[in-house]
Amino acid sequence: MFIAFTEQHCHELLTIRANETKLGQQVLLANSQLTLKQNAQDAAAKGARFAIIAIAEDTGPRANLGRGGADDVFNACIKQLLNLQSNRFLQGNECVILGQICQDSTAEPTASIDELRQATAKLDDLVIDATTHILQAGLEPIVIGGGHNNAYGLLMATKAHSGLPVAAVNLDPHSDFRPREGRHSGNGFSYAAASGALDHYHILGLHELKNSEATLEQLSLFGATWHSFQQIWVRRELPLDNALKQIAKGLNQTQLPVALELDVDAIANMPSSAATFAGIPLLDACHYVHYIAKHCPCSYVHFAEAAPACHHAGTTAGYRDVGQGLSELIYAYIQGRLARLN
Repeated sequence: MFIAFTEQHCHELLTIRANETKLGQQVLLANSQLTLKQNAQDAAAKGARFAIIAIAEDTGPRANLGRGGADDVFNACIKQLLNLQSNRFLQGNECVILGQICQDSTAEPTASIDELRQATAKLDDLVIDATTHILQAGLEPIVIGGGHNNAYGLLMATKAHSGLPVAAVNLDPHSDFRPREGRHSGNGFSYAAASGALDHYHILGLHELKNSEATLEQLSLFGATWHSFQQIWVRRELPLDNALKQIAKGLNQTQLPVALELDVDAIANMPSSAATFAGIPLLDACHYVHYIAKHCPCSYVHFAEAAPACHHAGTTAGYRDVGQGLSELIYAYIQGRLARLN
């Protein structure tokens, strides 16, 4: 199910001040009378390049024995983003805010693991369908919310659209390459690899003790590569900029469409289903996003797993931190892509 983000919704979140123009006064918005496909086509015809869309679900993380809350991200992010300034650095009309993809029926809180995994598999089809419409319209999806299970649908849609498998980079302490035991947030990339949608996979910030030996072996057999969290941020064996240059070179050598992925639980103190104090700074995450967006042929960007309700100080603080964090990440991506495309 697609819930359009309309002008009425925008006005409810927008704070207007004299002598200022906010992004919310410039971005393109959806029409509730149109389908997602029609809204994407309409926005592209009006000159948009990027389509911001949320996936309102936490079934995937719960199916991976994680916490819920990833379904409540859209308003937190969009309220912050809309109230940023429209100026010489970003006008706003480069983007359309489409709205949210929602499951027709979400799994009950008491659902079994098998039921949650079946629901996650059904969600895959919704994500593939929505992403395909956005790509066919000529827009780049900026996807927020939901679990990292949705990487599978995004990769599948990208492959179907381009006719080529995808090269992906993922900033994440977890590889999400767990066994294919039923769909959940921990195996989106292993399912995509098995389907032929994922050809090249690099993990930045992989935590050396948060991935099982079986998972590491699966990664090695597939040919995946990584820079660990400890290697860059703890032992300081390699500067981040050097790692990013290596990653971009590897992605570009494949000559494949690039998927830019980020699990926000890589970021220190960011509320998520697997939040961590031992994470990377938000500014390093923004730099990663901007660098890859600028130097590689990205098909989409995906910011997964944010969960405002998981903030240690409560949901209000979670809305603030998730909203600000995702807004900065979105701007970093758009700025990088515009630098490459213009």
